Amino acid sequence: MRIAILSGGTGWHVQDLLRAAAELGHTAEPLDFRRVAVGVEAAPAPLAGFEAAIVRTMPAGSLEQVVFRMDLLHAAGIPIVNPPRAVETCVDKYLTNVRLQRAGLPTPPTHVSQRAEDALEAFTRLGGDVVIKPLFGSEGRGMQRISDIELAWRTFHVLEQTRQVIYQQAFVRHPGWDLRAFVIGGRVVGAMRRSSPSWRTNVAQGGTAERLNLTDNEVSLALRAAEAVWCPVAGVDLLPGPGGERFVIEVNAVPGWKAFAPTCGIDVAAAIVRFAAEEAHG
Repeated sequence: MRIAILSGGTGWHVQDLLRAAAELGHTAEPLDFRRVAVGVEAAPAPLAGFEAAIVRTMPAGSLEQVVFRMDLLHAAGIPIVNPPRAVETCVDKYLTNVRLQRAGLPTPPTHVSQRAEDALEAFTRLGGDVVIKPLFGSEGRGMQRISDIELAWRTFHVLEQTRQVIYQQAFVRHPGWDLRAFVIGGRVVGAMRRSSPSWRTNVAQGGTAERLNLTDNEVSLALRAAEAVWCPVAGVDLLPGPGGERFVIEVNAVPGWKAFAPTCGIDVAAAIVRFAAEEAHG
């Protein structure tokens, strides 16, 4: 089977997918989103001849560029892992949060605004201790914890003046770790606990990882979260609250596995390629 790997280059994850596809007897080829060109009638579509595609990354670009790339996925006519509506939803923290809430899943109290004045009012309602997150972002980059009203005032005004959306969540007092569950095709294939002396537990931000088995409740939360955002392949982050409850913090539609695979002893790339092949063959 011929599989396209859509990305912004040929980094480690693309190479791992190419390796897995070759070992499973498939032909995989990387396609750079930034070089895609298509003719509506005069030229074949860039995914012509492929039986499935795997979205590895969506490189940064202008609004028009990103919309065009998503249009390409919608018009592909072949199975896409993950499907475009999953990528569109999960890249947007607000939309993800809305979908999770409507599915009845527990998430931290959240407020999104465009004006500093509105954000400051919400800051007080959220308890005066919040985490500011970029609306589009991953691996814990750009996050900031704020528990001082003066710092909040300055931060919110800077975000307003630079025309950014102000996304804040009430800080959840946790025991210094969270859980990452990896979902593929309606099944949790593995999970790890990420620990850090910092309030940020991401491995990319210096956290350490260990394999663990999820409880039935944690498995249910992960599967329901992935389903809520139409995401057959997902990295679902669960955060323990002070009372032992679990909050769904994020669903990643393009999850990495560089730390996850060796920690859990799972060939994630092979599992994703197998799933893409199954989707292509119905």
